Amino acid sequence: GAGAGGRDVDVVRLALHEPSAVARTKDEPAEEDRAPGGVVVDISRKRVLIDGESAAFTFKEFELLQYLVLREGRTIERAELVASLWEGSTDDDAPGERTIDVHVRRLRAKLGAYEDIVRTVRGVGYRFDRHADVSIRYGHGTPSPDRF
Repeated sequence: GAGAGGRDVDVVRLALHEPSAVARTKDEPAEEDRAPGGVVVDISRKRVLIDGESAAFTFKEFELLQYLVLREGRTIERAELVASLWEGSTDDDAPGERTIDVHVRRLRAKLGAYEDIVRTVRGVGYRFDRHADVSIRYGHGTPSPDRF
């Protein structure tokens, strides 16, 4: 069809799963794995790509970013972040609200030039602001149960 790419014969061969046509497509990276500029937050795969390169986020850093992304545009108080990200911790194990500030600082350092997607709302908490160079992937199929 139009926009499918390739010659009509190639499209038909691929639709019929002809081995040589399928093999040719495996040599090309999938569209979702191509290296775009900007930030890609892949919720389903729990990874972040920055300018096409996988970023080394810790589990908590990704959880923090994911929590903010899934509540895009809403300011989240530090207390809510602590309660949600350290759910099930006893009062002795739960970090103070300033621990969130440390995690945000590390998260921003890893985001580099894109650090401003995590905004500080003075005296309140943090907010995720999507920019044109940020895309969110929720995965194939059903949306995340955490998505609001």
